[in-house]
Amino acid sequence: MADAAPLDADAIDGVPHPRQQQRLAGQAHAETELLEAYRSGRIHHAWILSGTRGIGKATLAFRMARFVLAHPDPKAPEVASAKDFSVDAERPAARKVAAGSHPDLLHLRRPYDDKRKRFKTELPVDEIRRTASLFGTTAGEGGWRICIVDAADDMNANAANALLKVLEEPPPRALFLVVSHNPGRLLPTIRSRCRKLALDPLAPETIAGELQALGLAGGIDERTLHRVSVLGSGSLRRSVLLLRADGVALWDAFEDIAHGLPKMDRAAIHALADRVAARDADDVFATFKDIVRDWLTARVRDGAAAGASAGDLIAWSEAWETINQANRTAAVLNLDRKQLVLDTFRTLAEAARNSLSPQST
Repeated sequence: MADAAPLDADAIDGVPHPRQQQRLAGQAHAETELLEAYRSGRIHHAWILSGTRGIGKATLAFRMARFVLAHPDPKAPEVASAKDFSVDAERPAARKVAAGSHPDLLHLRRPYDDKRKRFKTELPVDEIRRTASLFGTTAGEGGWRICIVDAADDMNANAANALLKVLEEPPPRALFLVVSHNPGRLLPTIRSRCRKLALDPLAPETIAGELQALGLAGGIDERTLHRVSVLGSGSLRRSVLLLRADGVALWDAFEDIAHGLPKMDRAAIHALADRVAARDADDVFATFKDIVRDWLTARVRDGAAAGASAGDLIAWSEAWETINQANRTAAVLNLDRKQLVLDTFRTLAEAARNSLSPQST
């Protein structure tokens, strides 16, 4: 059963897909834990790989899948001597995984909607049901059968229940690698049937090194590279998008407006909204949403550390929830992006007014 879909919702042009990526930066501890579990010969059948989006969870999942498919005997000498999950890219198993054509590897993710010409917003139950054809037959190459769910956070209720059923009755030599950005939102019964492995946010210097290794840091000065690496908040993916979207300038424009709240600089807001909502500016739009979430998260975190009033913290926490819900609704209904940006600043202005009101002190 080939898994040869050419597109992924989270793919970034010019950056290797996790199934093709040979590098894994900053996650040696997590990789070692998985490797030790595998060569023990008693590896648990399902793992949740958790952590912030863009820190290497899917890359680690594919590295492990490639290694296990290339070395199906956990007691083999090459497994015992391995320091990590590195596999020669020219090995047959590695080539098939990179091409998305290995018969014993199933990658479940949000599918492309041919009618609407965009990726679906959820991972539907029909995707999970594809496990029946993988696990219902003998492994095509006589070894393990591996399913990567990327990301489990995208599953709707029916899909989650279908995955639970498969996890409850796993076939022999089956391995599930469940990628999750927020495992607390998964069904408790799914979490209870999986081993948990949390990956750490990446250090800014690690991100800077990876941007250089990927050839994405050419033409930018050292200060900008450092700032992009810090603003990535531990996520290589976010730092890549910041570079692609001229994210440092975007951050500066947003902060100039945010620092003036609750006063609304309408000219600046409309100029920023036009830029964010421009045609073919998907990276800019995604980066803007990340900037707003990061800014609000820092506002609540720093306010709590500084002893801000309960009313102040509630005002900004409610803004965070309102804006995130608006983003989710806009994604489902394909709403106007400029209006979403304008509404975001109205929500922020209202939160600023509420935080300054007598009731919040």
